[in-house]
Amino acid sequence: MYPSNVYRHVHCAKEKNILPKENTMKNITKDFLSSFILVFLLSGCSSTTDAPNEDLFEYKKSFIGDNSAVIHIIEQLPYADQFEGVSLETKTEPYGMTIQYEHMGASMEESEYKEAAVYNASYLFTLIDNAQWVVFDFGDTTYTISKSKLQDWYGKELHDFTNEEELNVFIADKLQDVNGVHQLFIE
Repeated sequence: MYPSNVYRHVHCAKEKNILPKENTMKNITKDFLSSFILVFLLSGCSSTTDAPNEDLFEYKKSFIGDNSAVIHIIEQLPYADQFEGVSLETKTEPYGMTIQYEHMGASMEESEYKEAAVYNASYLFTLIDNAQWVVFDFGDTTYTISKSKLQDWYGKELHDFTNEEELNVFIADKLQDVNGVHQLFIE
């Protein structure tokens, strides 16, 4: 049996509630796991727009009917922050899409709209096999580009491109011809 002073000390500590609880380790583990799960779930809900651009060519050979692929491509292209929505024409050929952007107002010049339309259309036609036309609705300005007209202007089939670097260099070179870009949009 315990000496009386030890019994008195333990009994006193119990009354003052200063002894550790029996399940302290279990409580610590439970609190840690709860915190970990909370952090894990919250990080899973974070936006992917801050993530580095993914390789767009993993969407090569997509089709207009694949909504998620089309949207993933658009969200990686210039002006994705202003992207509001897309309407896909999948019932009758030629297949195409209308992409709506927020009204950008006076913040962009006409040449910038045209360059954005050429750049984005080049990627869309390269990656989406059955896309034949695209309308870019910038709020106050609308541009329509057909795949055949863009390929004629380029003098090259867009499906021949195999990576982003090659396509970016090609587009940048063609966009230097400001008059050519302007002519592309004359009907």
